[in-house]
Amino acid sequence: MQAKGGSEVTVTAAAPVRSGAWRALLVATLTYLTTFWAWGLLSPLAPDYREALALQPVQVSLLVAVPVILGSLARIPLGAVTDRYGGRVVLTGLSLAVVIPLVWLAAFEAYPTLLLGALLLGFSGASFAVGVPFVNAWFPPERRGTALGIYGMGGAGTAVAAFTTQPLQSATSRPGVFLIVGAVLASTAALAWIFGRDAPNWEPQTLPMVARLRKALALRVTYDLAALYAITFGGFVAFGVYLPSYLQQIYDLTAADAAARTGGFLVLATIARPVGGILADRIDAPRVLAAALAVIGAGAIVIAFEFPLVASTATFLSVAAALGIGNGAVFALVGRRAPETSVGAVTGFVGAAGGLGGFLPPLVMGGVFQVTGSFAIGLMLLSTVALAGLVHTVWRFIVVDRWLAGQEHAPQG
Repeated sequence: MQAKGGSEVTVTAAAPVRSGAWRALLVATLTYLTTFWAWGLLSPLAPDYREALALQPVQVSLLVAVPVILGSLARIPLGAVTDRYGGRVVLTGLSLAVVIPLVWLAAFEAYPTLLLGALLLGFSGASFAVGVPFVNAWFPPERRGTALGIYGMGGAGTAVAAFTTQPLQSATSRPGVFLIVGAVLASTAALAWIFGRDAPNWEPQTLPMVARLRKALALRVTYDLAALYAITFGGFVAFGVYLPSYLQQIYDLTAADAAARTGGFLVLATIARPVGGILADRIDAPRVLAAALAVIGAGAIVIAFEFPLVASTATFLSVAAALGIGNGAVFALVGRRAPETSVGAVTGFVGAAGGLGGFLPPLVMGGVFQVTGSFAIGLMLLSTVALAGLVHTVWRFIVVDRWLAGQEHAPQG
């Protein structure tokens, strides 16, 4: 049901999950996982390219950053395209399209051609914005947090890339890695086309794309959730990038031990994402998000003080769980608050903000560490941003919503 102004969706009654919804969720999650596997291939291969091609550090950074930036920005048009053509067509087409840069990267290794391949590979990172409206249409509002939280686990594809790329290269070759993933994506495209049916109630949006994007930008909820997702996902990426260095420098851990602990952090954050969606469905999404931001803000402060490893480990695990829960809660809010006709477009903007938010904190952390030789200031900045997000969540989604609800039910006269 549309709330005042038609800008948000309010849940009024429970509805059963449609037959075929869980199959659609499985297809979308599998597509998200495999496309993100492709999206994450260049980062673990970067040291090999640096050595083989004698690349400068800035060239390596550019090679890794290009797909991240494009994948984030491409979510905006692809979310709107999904509103127009449906998840089945776009999931299938995107999976097939990503095979092209994978074959290109397998065939050419000169640096300019690598950059072109990286640019095209960036589109695989936009798959997130396709699956959200596809899944959202299958589930009733009171189950969307759970469904979108489960879907969010497909983001573990980047972890799959991190853990499997070097073993695959050792077993085959560097070109072989791209060809194997390309074959997987071609198979995924076939599964998406055969089993990825659009929801029976889904209707294509016929407005021109620019008009639909403007409509999404006219919604306050788009800005609210974009900012909050930039915080939760940005924190996830920042810890994923700098936790190994932090653990080695502060606690003198070996590279292998630090990498294993970082892997555990990322896995826990990924597993916690559906937990955030479930809690949002059963309790209340804004309150779940507020609690997660409070834990992130407090945890970053504790970590900055460099307590003994046992205490810091417990804090890291708490922050990891909070980041995952926060991510799940944000997209529970997308499913409930965005108008049905604009879910893809809103998701595109929110997802783009998250991707860019994940790109900025590592740069800030690196710059602060280079100047000060310490991670403390960067962690305090993360805490400040998280606590600002907490205040905004409470004000916008709890206080203001309660006031608006009181206004709607106040006696007229």
